[in-house]
Amino acid sequence: MAVVSGALLTGMLSGGTASARPFPDEPAGTTMSLPSPPGGAETRVLVFHGSTGAEAPNVDAGIEAIEKIGNSGPAEERFTTEASSNASVFTNERKLGRYHAIVFLTGGGDILDAEQEAGLEAYVEAGGGFLGIHDAARTEPYSTWFGELIGARPTAGSGAKAQRATVEVGDRVHPATKSLPLEWKRPDKWLNWKENPSGKVHTIARVREATYTPGDGANGADHPVSWCRDYDGGRSFYTAMGGTAESFAEADFRDHLRGALMWTARLTQADCKASIDANYKAERLTEPNQPGQNDQIGEPHGLVTAKDGRVFYIGRGGADSSQPVVTDWADPNVGKGQGQVHVWDPKTDEVSLAASLTVFGNKGGGDELVKNEEGLLGIELDPEFEDNGWVYLHYTPHSEIDRDKHVGERRVSRFTFDESTGKLDLDSEKVLLDWPVQIHSCCHAGGGMAWDSDDNLYIATGDTNSSQFTDGYSGNNPEPNFKGLSFADARRTSGNTNNLNGKILRIHPEDDGTYSLPKGNLFTGDEPDEGGGKTRGEIYVMGVRNPSRIAVDKKTDTLYAGWVGPDAGAPSTTWGPAKYDTFAAITGPGNHGWPYCMGNKQPYRDRNLPDPAKPLDWYDCDAPKNESPNNDGLVNLPPVTGNTIWYSPDGGGPDFPRDENGVPSYDDAEQFFRLPWLKGGGQAAMNGPLYRYDADSDSDVKWPAYWDGKWFVGDLYDADQPRHAVLTDPKTVGKGGLPVHAESLKKIVPVGENGIRNLMDWKFGPDGALYVLDYGRGFFTSDDKSALWRVTYTGGGPTPAAGDLAGKGK
Repeated sequence: MAVVSGALLTGMLSGGTASARPFPDEPAGTTMSLPSPPGGAETRVLVFHGSTGAEAPNVDAGIEAIEKIGNSGPAEERFTTEASSNASVFTNERKLGRYHAIVFLTGGGDILDAEQEAGLEAYVEAGGGFLGIHDAARTEPYSTWFGELIGARPTAGSGAKAQRATVEVGDRVHPATKSLPLEWKRPDKWLNWKENPSGKVHTIARVREATYTPGDGANGADHPVSWCRDYDGGRSFYTAMGGTAESFAEADFRDHLRGALMWTARLTQADCKASIDANYKAERLTEPNQPGQNDQIGEPHGLVTAKDGRVFYIGRGGADSSQPVVTDWADPNVGKGQGQVHVWDPKTDEVSLAASLTVFGNKGGGDELVKNEEGLLGIELDPEFEDNGWVYLHYTPHSEIDRDKHVGERRVSRFTFDESTGKLDLDSEKVLLDWPVQIHSCCHAGGGMAWDSDDNLYIATGDTNSSQFTDGYSGNNPEPNFKGLSFADARRTSGNTNNLNGKILRIHPEDDGTYSLPKGNLFTGDEPDEGGGKTRGEIYVMGVRNPSRIAVDKKTDTLYAGWVGPDAGAPSTTWGPAKYDTFAAITGPGNHGWPYCMGNKQPYRDRNLPDPAKPLDWYDCDAPKNESPNNDGLVNLPPVTGNTIWYSPDGGGPDFPRDENGVPSYDDAEQFFRLPWLKGGGQAAMNGPLYRYDADSDSDVKWPAYWDGKWFVGDLYDADQPRHAVLTDPKTVGKGGLPVHAESLKKIVPVGENGIRNLMDWKFGPDGALYVLDYGRGFFTSDDKSALWRVTYTGGGPTPAAGDLAGKGK
C-alpha cells in the first residue's frame, strides 16, 4: 500500500524555483531537483502503463493514439511520446524532470510505492501536467492525494461492459471539447462515481444516463465523464472514456485527448476553474430596510443595469408590513401602493430612491378575489440612456382604475432620469402604449421587458386570469365574470388575437414618445380573415400565461422567456396535463399554446357554455380554434410551437404515450420525463439571461468564457426547482428542441435561508458579474431578506501562465 509520508514532502520551494527533496534510493545528503515547471526544450510526454497484473487491452491502442497525436498537427503542437511501465521513473529526477506531461494509462491497483508516489507528487507540485484515462481512477486506491489528483473514484463493478451512450459536451471553449459535437454518441465503458466531483473540479462533459443502462450506483442527471482542474501546483485532467481499445481509433476521441494533452503539456492555455463553486463570491449589496421604510428596496420585482454599472431595480407595490392594505372596493384607496425605483451605485456602494409611483397593486394576500399582482412590473433603460436618460416603466397606475367595473389600465411609459438629482422626472412621462386589464380577480400580470439589436422593445404581459374555476387545468372556463367581464377564461386574453394580455409584444419606440410596429410580428393588425379588425399588430408571441421575465440575446436576437403554469398537481385523463411551468427559446413570432396546449404540444380539453363542467373535444395543437364566447379575435389561430423546457411537480419534461390522434394518455403511471435534471414542487419559473463573454472587458469579476452562450433558467423557489445553465442546439432551438446540456448553479448562486432563496430576477451587468434580486420570505411585501445581490468570479485567468507555456520562459 502506497502511503505518502509527510516527512517526504518537506523541502518544497514555491514560485518558479526548483523543487528539491531527499529520496531514499540516493546516498545520504543528496537531493533530487525538478525544474519548475518540468520539461526541457523538446516537448515530451510520458505514457505510464504500470500494472499489478495483466496489462489492460487498451494500452497498446492508447500509446499508438498518443504517438500519432504527438506526430501530427502544427509543429508547435507536436511532442515526443515515451511509454514505460517502470515506476522507477518517478524517483529519477533526470527522467521525470524532462516530461511536460505524464499520462496514466493504467489499470486498477497499487502500482507505486511510497517513494514513487512522492516523486509523482513532487512533479505535480513543481507545475507538471497529469492526464488520467479511464481505469487510472482505480489506481492507487489507498492514496488520498492520488484520489484528489484524479478527482473521483469509481464504484466497484461499474464499467464492466461497453455500451453506446450520449455524452453532453458542456464546455464549448476548452481545447479538449471545443471541436466535439454537443451531443456525442459513442460506445465506452461508463464508470459510476462514489462521490460526484462536479463543483470541486471543472466538469467539461457528462454522460446522459437515459441513453444507456448505468447499473447500481448511477449518478443521475449530473454524471461527469471528463474534467480538469489546477491541482497542487500543476494541472490535472481526467477522462473516464477510453475504456476500450476501439475508443482510441475514433477521430473525436483523439481530438479530445489532443486538447487534454495540449493543456497538460503546457502547449496551450485553458480555463479549468470556471465551474468550480469556490471560485465564485455571492455578496449582498443592500441592507435591510429601516423600520417602516423602503429606503433600500421595495417589494422586489425586476432589475436592469446601466453601462456605468449602476443597477436600477423596482418594487412592485407591496408596502412594509406595518403599512395599511386596503381591500374594500368602496374605499378610494383600494389597492393603493407605491411602485418604487431604487438605484445601487457601485462607485459609492450606496442606494438611492429614484422614484415612487402610485400604483394599483397593494391589496395584499388572500383568495383570488382579494390579492392582486398588478403594480410596477417592469423596467428598461433606453439603448441610448447615457445620452438621453430615458427609462421605460411597465405599470398599473392607481389613478386609472375603475372601481365600479374592476378594470384597470396597464401602460408602458417613458420617463427621463435627471442625473443632477438622481431622480426620475415623473412629469416627463410619455405613455407609449396602454390597454385595459381586469383587476377583479388575481392574477398574472407579467411585466418583463427587453431590447433586441434593432432597438425593438419586447413587453411581457400576463393573462390577467384567475387560477381557480378550472381545478388547476386549462384556464378556459367562460362562465365566471364580473359585470360581464370574464376573469377565468384565458381564451379572452392569451388565446385572443385581438387582446394584448397573455402576450409578448414587440414595438419600436420613437423619439417623440410614440411607437411604430417592426416587420415580422405575428400579425400585421390588418388581417383580412374573418372580417378584419381582429388582430393586434403589437403581438409577437401569443399563448403565454404569466411571463414575468424575458431576455433577448442581442447576438442572435433570440428571445428567452419563462412563465408560470396552472395549479393542477397531477395529470388528468379527463382534462389534460398537470401544472407545467415553462421556458421557451423563441426565434420567431408564434403561438406558444396557453390555454389550449402546454409543454411539447400536449392539449387540454375544451369546455364551453352552457355547462363548463362538461369536457368537450381535445384541442388540436396544430390547428387550434378559439370558440370561446368571450373571444373577439380570430377563431382560427396559428399552430402551437412546442416549448424548450417544461416541468411539473413530479419532474422535468413530463410526457406520455400518445394515441393515433397525438393525444397523450395522461395516465400518471405511464408518465416519463425528458428532462431528468429538473424537478418541480411549488414552482414559479423565473427566466434568466443568456450570458455573453466580453473578451475586451478588463473586469476582474466577469464570469469566464465557459459560460458564453449558456441560458440561465431558474425558479422563485430554491428546493428542487431549476437554477441551471443550459445549452440549446442551434439546429433545433426555437422549434421545441430540448436543451442538450444542463448544470446546476445552486452552489454558485447560493440557495438557502441566508442565501438567494427566492429568486425574483437575475441579469449580467457590464462588468460581467451576475446581479440577482431575492424577493424575500413573504408575499406582497418586502422583509429583511429582500435584497439585491451580486455574484462575481474570483478564480483568475486560464493556466498555465503565459510565461510557462512550453518553449517560453526557459
